[in-house]
Amino acid sequence: MSEKTIPILPCPTIQPVLDFYRAIGFQVTHQQRSPNPYAVVERGGIELQFFGLKGYEPTRSISTCYVMTDDVDGLYDAFRSGLKLAYGRVPTRGLPRIGPLKDMSYGVRQFLMTDPAGNCIRIGQPANQDRDQGQGQGQGQKSHPPAPRETFARALHTASLFADSKDDPAGAAKIIDRVLRLEDERPTPVQLFRLLVLRADSASRLGDAEAMASALGGAAAVRLTPEERESARDDTERLEDLRNQGLP
Repeated sequence: MSEKTIPILPCPTIQPVLDFYRAIGFQVTHQQRSPNPYAVVERGGIELQFFGLKGYEPTRSISTCYVMTDDVDGLYDAFRSGLKLAYGRVPTRGLPRIGPLKDMSYGVRQFLMTDPAGNCIRIGQPANQDRDQGQGQGQGQKSHPPAPRETFARALHTASLFADSKDDPAGAAKIIDRVLRLEDERPTPVQLFRLLVLRADSASRLGDAEAMASALGGAAAVRLTPEERESARDDTERLEDLRNQGLP
């Protein structure tokens, strides 16, 4: 048997959503205006369907779906390029927006993209196929590693989940601010750098220019060896994105 799941997502009006998906390389394969607004977009093996809903408020949307791919870096670059061409910049806050690409603690490399209707499209690729464990578990279930016990590793783990899985930058900011105020423990340079980049990212999404500037300055001042910088490559690229983006 061969099955396929197709998400059907709400939007207040169809056209802005179609314009957005066209900009990032999707084709509109179906559109109707009556008896109800409805449309289908496709790109490769990705298919998304949308229906118009009167009174729908995009800023309060909780609609989401997950797209698994074998080339998350390629899709991320293509989507960013399309958005920059369409909007004159890469939108990282408000609607629409696209978040950073990063390795998550639960075994995927992913990014989140939110369309003009507030639908969050999560796009990821398994970071390690060996995470599929059959021993002691149901076939096909994932074995997620436990949260780190070390203070700053745990803070990074949890704050990343809040920012880039739960899409809650305010929650991430609280975790980071709390752990950086500790006086009896200090993070390693790499941990400090990653925490500050994530704090700047969260501040950007929240429109907090003062906190963003402070975190960017702190991150830029952290001295890393070439090996440490390579281990934080995604964070380094995000730092440059935030610098180029400017303050809210």
